[in-house]
Order: sequence, then C-alpha cells, then structure tokens
Amino acid sequence: MGREKYARPDRRPAVVTGASSGIGAATALTLAAGGYPVAVGARREDKLTDLVQRIRDAGGEAVAHPLDVSSTESVEEFAAKVTADLGEVEVVVSAAAQLAPGTLHEVDSDRISRELDVNVVGTHRLVRAFVPGMVQRRRGDLVIVSSDVAVRARPFMGAYTAGKWGLEGLAHAMQMELEGTGVRCSIVRPGPTWSEMGMDWDPADAAKVLDGWGRFGHARHSHFLQPQPHADAIRAIVDAPRGVHLNLIEVSPEAPVTDPAED
Repeated sequence: MGREKYARPDRRPAVVTGASSGIGAATALTLAAGGYPVAVGARREDKLTDLVQRIRDAGGEAVAHPLDVSSTESVEEFAAKVTADLGEVEVVVSAAAQLAPGTLHEVDSDRISRELDVNVVGTHRLVRAFVPGMVQRRRGDLVIVSSDVAVRARPFMGAYTAGKWGLEGLAHAMQMELEGTGVRCSIVRPGPTWSEMGMDWDPADAAKVLDGWGRFGHARHSHFLQPQPHADAIRAIVDAPRGVHLNLIEVSPEAPVTDPAED
C-alpha cells in the first residue's frame, strides 16, 4: 500500500526555464520526445512559439508562457498558468541564466546584483513556486543547470562564477533538506558549451575572456559541446526510477583524439 501511495504517475508534466535557446531549448525538445508534457518559459516569446511548434509537429505536448525569473510576480503567474494547462508539475528544470564579461573591480555593483538575481534568486523563485507542491505529493524532480565555473573559477566572468558557486550551495543544501520527501534535487554541471550566451559580446571582450581561460589553464583543448549532451543528462536524471538519485552529473567536452605517433 505504501509503495502504491507514493508511486510515480505515468504523466509527468515538466517545466523548463531559459528555454528560448541553448541547453533549455534542447532539454525541452528531449523531454517532449520522451513523453513528458512540457511547459517552456523565457523572456523571448517568439523563440518559445517556434519551440512549441517544433514539439507539437513531432507529436509532443507543449505550452509556452513568458517568464522573467527575476520577477516573483512573473514566476507566480507562470506557475499558475502552467498548472492550469498541464496539471501538477512533476519536473522543474532551472536553466535560465545571465552572463556578461568584465573585470570585477571595474564592473558596476548593480550589474553584479542583476546577474546574481537571475542566476541564484531566480532559481529560488522557481523553488518557492513549485517545490512545496512536490513535497506535499511526496514526489518530483528539481534539476538545476550549473556550470563548471562553480568548481573552476574563470577570470572576467566573476559575477557568473559567484552565481554558480552560490547556486550549487543552494542545491546541496536542498538535497539535504529534501531527503525523505520523495523530491530529488539534482545538479547538471556543463563544461564549455556552444550557446547563444556570449554571442552578443563585443569581440574584444570575448577575446579577453578566452585569452584568460587559456592563460589560467581552462582551455586545454578547443572542443566545445553542443547543448544536446546536457539535455540527455537531464533526461537521465528525471527518468531514473524512484529510489535512485543522480545527485550531480558533470558533462565536459572530450579532448580531440591524438595519433600515438604525435605523442
């Protein structure tokens, strides 16, 4: 009887934030292909419309609503609409992020605050909106998309680095607090990945950042990942059967294979 009471339902609606591009968009497509009804949220509504159409054209179920994770009102409104559309949410993937280059002692403090608000407090707003219901139902998955900067800080990305360090601290604390509730909090930690983040930077700023990576040993090779491997990692986490908790998955690009003759 106890197992039946807390059994996981076949239908598991999923929320993906930061879904207008990159890892968020790839995750929405991957979960939808796996049978999850998906609600996508981001500020760029036109991108969400295109994404939902792709999911529906492939036979999946999806809805989209505008979402600004830096606004408590926006998150609460989004949560209410998603629940009305799809039912109680079983999976939340927090992938929204903000990243800008700069030298810390030259960056305006207000800009640091804005980045931290999106990258750390934004996730907590989602937690407040969705996790209490999960705890009440004694099941659910919260997947937090971090970055390898959380364990290997990079220069000229100080606010982003601080945010991801803080985000993982938040996640590790939640893993302990949620133990025994049936709600799993997991971290996916991407390594260098091609995405739209950074594409709007001034070329000189981008060059400075990449030069800093190389100077401090963070660019041992030139391979970057596409978003899909991270989406696959997220799918593995939420697909894991009850009783299994994939706490942390770090996904990094493999170095180019070398010819033994060149060693």
